[in-house]
Amino acid sequence: MLDLRYIREHADDVREGARKKRIPIELDKLLALDEESRKLTFRADEIRAEINRRSKEIGKLPPEERSKAGADVNRLKDELKGAEERLRALVDEIKPLHLSIPNVPSKLVPEGKDDTENVEVRREGAVPQFTFKPKDHVELGESLGILDIERGVKVAGTRNYFLKGDGALLERAVLNLAIDTMMARGFTLLSVPVLVRYPAMEGTAYFPGGEEQAYHCEKDDLFLAGTAEVPVTSFHSDEVLAESELPKKYVAWSYCFRREAGAAGKDTRGIYRIHQFQKVEQVIIAPADADLSERFHQEIVGNAEAVLRALELPYRIVEVCGGDLGLSQVRKYDIETWMPSRERYSETHSASMFFDYQARRLKLRYKDAKAGMKFCYTLNNTVIASPRILIPLLECHQQADGSVRIPKALQSYLGGRDVLKPA
Repeated sequence: MLDLRYIREHADDVREGARKKRIPIELDKLLALDEESRKLTFRADEIRAEINRRSKEIGKLPPEERSKAGADVNRLKDELKGAEERLRALVDEIKPLHLSIPNVPSKLVPEGKDDTENVEVRREGAVPQFTFKPKDHVELGESLGILDIERGVKVAGTRNYFLKGDGALLERAVLNLAIDTMMARGFTLLSVPVLVRYPAMEGTAYFPGGEEQAYHCEKDDLFLAGTAEVPVTSFHSDEVLAESELPKKYVAWSYCFRREAGAAGKDTRGIYRIHQFQKVEQVIIAPADADLSERFHQEIVGNAEAVLRALELPYRIVEVCGGDLGLSQVRKYDIETWMPSRERYSETHSASMFFDYQARRLKLRYKDAKAGMKFCYTLNNTVIASPRILIPLLECHQQADGSVRIPKALQSYLGGRDVLKPA
């Protein structure tokens, strides 16, 4: 969330940022309640000081004046009680309004209403040109004997699947390649919980607002995380780190769960939009330095690109426009990988920069040697997500005989094999 003082002092920037993101806000109401809260806090402090002063003087007064003085103190105590009750009510009124104020996007973020108006930055790799009629990943998966959607639906309902044999091995190979790449680049590997408490979801800005997309285990009041970003970014919540510890660079593998509420009838074929998947996520916890954060943003994009190049997949990078930015991002790049069956580049990665928006919610701070206590800046990006990445991996590397070529970078994870052949 944004600092309330920043919101007061930069109200026009906050309004403009919300407009650019196409997010409605109740800024005037928030500012009015904040003003009331600050005035009432000041008055409550005055009353406490007055009560203390008068209470000390009562014993020094003549007996005939003590009763009236005591009554005056009691009236002040009643006023203080009323002020404190109102302040508690104001906290409950202000919090949801405060949490709903979006982060102010960078001036570099392009205008646009939704993902159709994201701006292409560059393309990498050649889109495959087939001399035969290519199959989609479902046909390939079935002919190779590695994908079974029908049984996935039978067991778990729509948007579920089984990977079997070489399919499961291929997925594991991709995930291991991603983890090994990140560890070689200095990231610390974490194994993380996927069931998290509400404060972790709120702290990373998925709640309030995203409850419909999350699976809620009501008996224990826990939520299945849709990304390892949630537990990893929350790892140091309520902590004060030393400046010398930063940046913290983490990579985590986890299962991820999303309800896909509102996606009925959308991307129903295959494994593009599903309820359960695996993802390797990278998170950087950095000092409060905007220029350094921009450099880290480029770094985490580059890390994902390294994996896509190793997988020999064509992709493009797009700058996400204002209307497609979420509540929390200052700036975001999506990486879209070419998927022949969709005849277009489709999102496989999202690299986000937040400044201190998440850290304020999580109370994630560090002690600056010169300026004292500061909130950290956070960033994250997908390294790889499966099974979605298996779509371009199978489709782009398919061959005329129905086999699928294995990129060299994956062969050591698959016992040296360089091809998957139909069953």
